[in-house]
Amino acid sequence: MSFIFSRVLAVIAALSLCVQSAAAQSVLRDAETEAMFREASAPIFKAAGFNPDAVDLVLLNDGSINAFVAGGQAIYIHSGLIGAADSVNELQGVIAHELGHITGGHIIRFDEGLKPATGITVLSLLLGGLAAAAGSADAAMGVFMAGQQAAMGKFLAFSRAQESSADAAGADFLAKAGISGRGSIEFFKKLQNQEYRYGYSASSNPDAEFYRTHPMTSDRLSTLQDSYSRDPAWNTPPPAALQARFQRVKAKLYGYLADPQDTLRAYPEYLTDVPARYARAYAFHKEAFVDKALTETKSLIASDPENPYFLELEGQILLESGRPSDALGPLRRATALTGNSPLIATTFGHALIATEDKDNFAEAEKVLRASVVRDRENPFTWYQLGVVYEAKGDIPRARLASAEQQLMNMQLGNAVRSAEAAEAALPKGTPDWLRAQDIAMSARAMMERQRKSR
Repeated sequence: MSFIFSRVLAVIAALSLCVQSAAAQSVLRDAETEAMFREASAPIFKAAGFNPDAVDLVLLNDGSINAFVAGGQAIYIHSGLIGAADSVNELQGVIAHELGHITGGHIIRFDEGLKPATGITVLSLLLGGLAAAAGSADAAMGVFMAGQQAAMGKFLAFSRAQESSADAAGADFLAKAGISGRGSIEFFKKLQNQEYRYGYSASSNPDAEFYRTHPMTSDRLSTLQDSYSRDPAWNTPPPAALQARFQRVKAKLYGYLADPQDTLRAYPEYLTDVPARYARAYAFHKEAFVDKALTETKSLIASDPENPYFLELEGQILLESGRPSDALGPLRRATALTGNSPLIATTFGHALIATEDKDNFAEAEKVLRASVVRDRENPFTWYQLGVVYEAKGDIPRARLASAEQQLMNMQLGNAVRSAEAAEAALPKGTPDWLRAQDIAMSARAMMERQRKSR
């Protein structure tokens, strides 16, 4: 997979400095999912008076059912919440509620002395291939070291008054957007039923983040239901195409994250719908059953030949199975069909480089440069661009690309050294020379703040 919307600034405060990686969360990025998030959330953001491109929607790899806001205009959603939701309308209800926290000023900002760290898992590149390509599992996967307990406990304990305020604001946003609140009610009822069934409470189960930070009461649900049911949009179902896209995203996320055997049990081979084939393609690919993975993918493409995400998946499987030349066709087409989506373009650029054909490097440079113009927050794109620069002998810009990657991965000492090396060799006064200075100064400042915080 690849994941946010418009471009997701995958930022969480650098709690990495004080929390063990065993409790880490990573950001999941997928071009198809980000497009679905954009479409599902744009009317809600507009109803709230926000430019949809100004709000970041970030998907975290965390199986618990939770969503929260933190730092600026960003909404974080756990993968477990996507798995628990049965419709895109339920997701929209959660987004509207969390946006209510933003508009209500309920955000707890991170320590301004800590530089936000970008951590992403680009799902277009499965774990082994990405780690090997970048040379470091930590760098390649951009793993957040922000521990779940620390992040939730410190930043997200909203009061009941704030929750009620967010409820009211979310209901207002959905009404103005013409979106039914039925999904919101269904989702919260689902959560309340689980709370009753399993006895969740803040004291009895401190790991149940959603219940602890979003306490559900019968009075709140009754108030919400009364408000939503009087709205003209109450009986309006979500657009069929958007609901279908949500189901595809949910299935591919499951196939990517779950154990392959669990995926095959959840989506047995007698199911031939698109979500089932999507999930199984990832399961087979993870098990290195390349032919089976490609069979599922080709069936998807046959059902919708112009779907860029099906083509992306075919290219991904071919690339990661050691057939980069065969991957070029579907990835080139997927890149074109999405208007050069940065995440898909990065995978395409990776495939061009992986052919080890120097004739492909000029195209790879063009593709990757276009990608970082639209999305600078992907360290793997910078890594690949550095490979191209080094291959063509442009060592100063290779060092600059390395500095960009290292700064995002919080490898601050390396970022300073790479930036200084780039600055010394680049023409003075040029944009790249100035950028090298900026990176070096930023990295030094962060290192100094780290030193003082110890």
